[in-house]
Amino acid sequence: MNLPELGAFLRTRRDRIRPAEVGLPHGPRRRVPGLRREEVAQLAGLSADYYTELERGSAKNGVQPSTQTLAALARALRLNGDERDHLFHLAERPVPPSAHGPSAHVQPALLGLLDRLSNTPARVITDLHETLVENDLALTLLGASPAHRGPAASFVYRWFTDPRAREIYPPEDHPQHSRVFVADLQAAAARRGRDAEVTKMVAVLRRRSQEFAALWDTHDVAVRRMDHKRIVHPLLGVIELDCYNLLSEDGRQRLLWFTAPPGSPGAEQLELLSVVGTQELSATEGMAPERLSAPESGPQR
Repeated sequence: MNLPELGAFLRTRRDRIRPAEVGLPHGPRRRVPGLRREEVAQLAGLSADYYTELERGSAKNGVQPSTQTLAALARALRLNGDERDHLFHLAERPVPPSAHGPSAHVQPALLGLLDRLSNTPARVITDLHETLVENDLALTLLGASPAHRGPAASFVYRWFTDPRAREIYPPEDHPQHSRVFVADLQAAAARRGRDAEVTKMVAVLRRRSQEFAALWDTHDVAVRRMDHKRIVHPLLGVIELDCYNLLSEDGRQRLLWFTAPPGSPGAEQLELLSVVGTQELSATEGMAPERLSAPESGPQR
C-alpha cells in the first residue's frame, strides 16, 4: 500500500472542493480554500484522528483503510470514476463494480442532489434496490439497511426471502409492492443483458419464493418512477407519502425522495420525523466508518 501517495491524493482532492458544494458554510475564519480534514471525516463517517493519519500517509499506527472506508471517502470527496479507481489502486484494494453493489461508486450528479435534499428523506439505490447512501431523514424513516453482500444486499431479494423486510409496509399493501418490485426487476434484467449478478438473483428467488416465480412468469415490465406509499414507522405510525425516482442516464442508479402535499398528515409527520431523528441519532454519534452502518433490527427499507 502506497500510503504517502494515498495521503497526497486525498489532500489534493480535499483542497479542490468548496464547502458550498457539499452543503457547508464558508465561514469568515476559513483559512483553506477547500474542506478541512475534520469536515471530510464527518462527510465520510470517519473519526477526525483516523482521517488525519490516513492523509499524513503514516504507517506507524497501522492505517489500513477498508473497502467501505475508501468508498465513503470517494463519496465525500466527489471523486469521478477514474479518481475512485485510482484511490482503490493506491490502497491496494480490489476496485468494486462502478455501477452496482453495496460498494458502488455513487454517481456525482445524484450525490450532489442528495446533499441538497436536507429537509426530505432521500437515498441513492442501484437498479437492484441496493442502498448506496442516504441522508439522516431517510435513515430515520426507513431504518438502517442491513450490511449484507451478494443478493441479500438487495431489498427486492429480502422482500421475497425475509418476512421482516415487509414490516415497513401494511400487510394489505404487500401484493402491490410485490408486483411493482418484480416489474421493475424485469426492466433492470433486460437493461443489463446477460449479467451474472441479476441472473443469479432471479434464479435464487424463483427457487425460494413461489410468489416471485408466479409474478416473474407474467413478464410484466415497468420501471418504478413514482409510488404512493404507506410506511409503518415505529413511533409515528403509518405515514402516507409520495416516493419519486430520478434515474441516472444508464438506469443503474436512482435517487429516491419522499414528500407529501403541504398541510397533509404526511407533511406534518415528516416535520415530526426530523425531531425524532435528532433524538435517535444523537445516541449513535461517533459510529464509523459508514453513515449506513447500524444494527439490523427495525425496518429494512
